[in-house]
Amino acid sequence: MSRLLTLEKVSFAYDQRLVTQDLSFSLDQGDYLAIIGENGSGKTTLLLGLLGLKEPSAGTIQRSQALRAHRIGYLPQRTPEQGDFPATVHEIVLSGRLNRHGFMSFYSKEDREAAWAAIHRLKLEDLVKRSFRELSGGQRQRVLLARALTAAEGLLLLDEPVAGLDPIVSHDFYRLIRELNEEGVTIVMVSHDIHCVTRNSSHVLHLGHDQIYFGTTEDYMKSALVASYLPDGEGA
Repeated sequence: MSRLLTLEKVSFAYDQRLVTQDLSFSLDQGDYLAIIGENGSGKTTLLLGLLGLKEPSAGTIQRSQALRAHRIGYLPQRTPEQGDFPATVHEIVLSGRLNRHGFMSFYSKEDREAAWAAIHRLKLEDLVKRSFRELSGGQRQRVLLARALTAAEGLLLLDEPVAGLDPIVSHDFYRLIRELNEEGVTIVMVSHDIHCVTRNSSHVLHLGHDQIYFGTTEDYMKSALVASYLPDGEGA
């Protein structure tokens, strides 16, 4: 397996206030990394750092030559404003390729083929002409996942992708992500759902205000950290 990312003693800060510090871990092609931790522990900030949108205040992030920050797929947390975007499903998915063109506004044949590949992969063919505004929350997330997949070259960063979705839709979304990983897409997902972590991920990064744990999900499930993170009454 090829190494995609390596972090060495990485810290992030806002206005000289440390959000998280001394992060050291690596990500290989095909991994499924779940990032968990309390609110304010720097999970979203870390994703922005992996994207190259937030510079570390200390330490280094090494990216492989094959992995360029502007070709990482990113699905941010849901916001109410997302639902008001005036575009069709096809336009939303195709816009995942915009970061490759800078100020150039035209799409190449390769861009259009990538968008249609993502549409077929996520079974969105019946929705391509629909307005994004008309879709349900679950449908919108599938469209935004397809957009992220259109931008990606093998790495998807997902920030609480099922937050606010009902359990059935959430289960279906987790299944989609697992299938993408099984097809070779590397996944990094922020989640509060410890049960999803145990079922799907290969590795866990547990954050406090520093790094609490990084390793395989199997080893994490044997650790005392699991009981401390589960809601009351769910521990062993």
